[in-house]
Order: sequence, then C-alpha cells, then structure tokens
Amino acid sequence: MVAIFDSHAHYNDERFDCDRDVLLNKMNKNGVCGIINVGVDIKTSFECIELTEKYPFIWAAVGIYPHNSIYTEDDYLESLKKMLEHKKVVAIGEIGLDYHYDESPRELQKKFFEEQLALATQYDIPVIIHSREAFSDTLSLLSKYRPKGVVHCFSGSQEIMNEVIKLNMYIGLGGSVTFKNAKHPLMVAKSVPLKNLLLETDCPYMAPVPFRGKRCDSSMISYTANKIAELKGMDINELLSITSENVYNLFSKIKN
Repeated sequence: MVAIFDSHAHYNDERFDCDRDVLLNKMNKNGVCGIINVGVDIKTSFECIELTEKYPFIWAAVGIYPHNSIYTEDDYLESLKKMLEHKKVVAIGEIGLDYHYDESPRELQKKFFEEQLALATQYDIPVIIHSREAFSDTLSLLSKYRPKGVVHCFSGSQEIMNEVIKLNMYIGLGGSVTFKNAKHPLMVAKSVPLKNLLLETDCPYMAPVPFRGKRCDSSMISYTANKIAELKGMDINELLSITSENVYNLFSKIKN
C-alpha cells in the first residue's frame, strides 16, 4: 500500500498519554508517512510544535478552536506569530465556527476566526477550518479573505462542498464516511474532485468502522481510504497517492 498522510490529528490529547511514543514509533511500519498535528489553543499549539521536534514525520498547525475563544487572552495573536516562525508549523488551525454547542458566543467566535484568517493572509499560510452548523458565516468569511486551506471533517452537503471548491480549498474526509447512516459524507466522498481531497483521522476522535467508539489513530486511515476508493471506483493506492500529493501541494512547507 502507498504511504498514507494523515492531514489532521491530535496526538497531544491526553488519551495518548499512556502509549504516545510507542504508538508514534510504529507509524511508519503501519504505512503512515506523515501527520499534521493540530492545536486548539495556545497551550496545545505549543505541544504540537514539541511533537514535531521529536518526530521527523510530524508537522504542526497552531490556532484557536472556536470553543476556546472565550478562554483566550487578547494578545494571543502575538503568540501565534512567534509560533509561525517555526520551520515545521505549516498552517493556522484548527480555527472556524461551531454553532452546535455555542460554548463561546457566536460574535466572539467570528472575531477570533476573522483575526486568524487575516493572520493567515498576512503570512501566506494555509488554514485548517472547523465548521459545524455554521456554513453560511464560514463561507462568508472565507470568501472575504480567500485563504488557502481545507475544511476539515467536512459535514456539509454536496452544494456546500461545491462552494468550498469554488474558493480553491480542499475537503478533509475521515472516519465518518464509513458510518452506517452517513448520508452527506458518502455523497461528498463520491463527488469531491480528487484534486480537492485530503484524508484525515481527527484522532483520537472519529474512529472508522470497525473501530467506531474506540480511540482512533493514523493507522486506521486505510479504512477511510478504502471506502472512498470503493465509492469512486478506483484503486486505493491511486487514491492514497493523490491525496498525499495534495497535502504537499497545499502545505508547501512540508517537503515531499
């Protein structure tokens, strides 16, 4: 099987505390050639950078997740700017809007999202977008700033997918395409152009069938790839090759 690039993971999560090093040291043997580890606040963003310094196949994204806006100090942009100077920080993320839980006020979410989009434009660096039940406002701000990037763990309709692609952005798909009642992810997986597709796990979350409900890791991404290849009627190795190349095209600081 062609080597796999996991474009979205959270290995600094406490669920990996018991065996993180053992697990990551086996990744190459399990067919994983690269991982982008994604921060959700200042603390976890620093942790992501620390992991990149320990593992040559890990890169980092740094940013403020929408739920964490309410807990973040006003000077957070200065911290992000310093992190962006690190050679293995390849994106600003995970940023965006989440209107499902509303753990931070929507106006505050939009303020943080817009500030980080502006920062990405200033530094000419891609963004990793989280959007849940907020696609109208998400698309409005993406249209305003026109960043490079990916809408990760994509949960929208095929119509929304088309709007994202019109912005020359990527669609990130993970374990949800294997779920029994996954209507939108299946439709999107079948119709998304290969040149706009990234594979991800969002581990430790979103484990694919047959591991649903368990802790996910990057070695499980092959189940997602197999399902998408089946939907598109193509060879899984061809799919893995194309999606890995897409990672290198989008995140240009990563060397193939």
